[in-house]
Amino acid sequence: MRISQGMISNNMLKNISSSYGNLNKYMNQFSTGKKITKPSDDPVVAMKGMNYRSQLSNIKQYERNLGEVNNWLNNADEAMHEVTEMLHRINDLTLQAANGTNDTDDRMNIAKEIDQLIDQMVNLANTRVNDKYLFNGTDTTGQVDPLTGERTPPFIRQDDGTFVVSNNTNDVLIEVSAGVRFKVNSDPSSVFSEDLFNDLQALVNDLNDPDVEASTLDNHIGKLETHLNNTLQERAQIGARMNRVELIENRLKNQSVSAEQMMSDNEDADTAEVIMNLTMQESIHRATLSAGARVMQPTLLDFLR
Repeated sequence: MRISQGMISNNMLKNISSSYGNLNKYMNQFSTGKKITKPSDDPVVAMKGMNYRSQLSNIKQYERNLGEVNNWLNNADEAMHEVTEMLHRINDLTLQAANGTNDTDDRMNIAKEIDQLIDQMVNLANTRVNDKYLFNGTDTTGQVDPLTGERTPPFIRQDDGTFVVSNNTNDVLIEVSAGVRFKVNSDPSSVFSEDLFNDLQALVNDLNDPDVEASTLDNHIGKLETHLNNTLQERAQIGARMNRVELIENRLKNQSVSAEQMMSDNEDADTAEVIMNLTMQESIHRATLSAGARVMQPTLLDFLR
């Protein structure tokens, strides 16, 4: 095959173009720190990168969901703590009233304090966090009056001494990992039951009734202990769930670190290797240009001069 000057020139231009392409590739890797800058550079790396990013995005969302879970559990635990403290106080006041040394005014003053504690307990039952009721099952927004636009709380102490309590015992579930939905609310009937409020109201009524013997007030002690045990059991369940949430958080952190490491291994360029390749390519490119200049320089005109 006859090798012409044109063939040499074309091959030289093709090789120089290829060399520029490699220089551009290594320069992009060096400046971006990534193996590829577009999917066509390496479809396999690009596809794996999309999967790892999707996995990492899900983990971050689960971590945000856990923040909401902690919000529910921490506030419910704090509410249980306050209920426990109030029941202890009511128990102490009841024991004080039942010792038989108090006159009618003393008992009425004790009744007033317990009456205020009942109001505060109703407020606790209506606890809202992030504009959601914690103890109203899945009806977290409550009922809104269509005329006034005002929200009706799930727990109400009425003027006649009766109570309206939530009967929505459905679980509020939040997804904390793939396929795992976590219960975050407390059953309103476990602590803030109608029996609790009726028993406390009956205690107040007995304290305000001078015909009720002091010894009769002992009957309320057993009921208070029952409600106190219910509160402690609910708080223990909340504590157990908080411990599980902590384990899930640790697992998600480990998964996040693992996913980021896999994504880095898949996409990130080895800087030392890139610098070495870039240096070698620069040398090759200079050699190619130098050889091309030597081969293409002599022409027929050079010999005719």
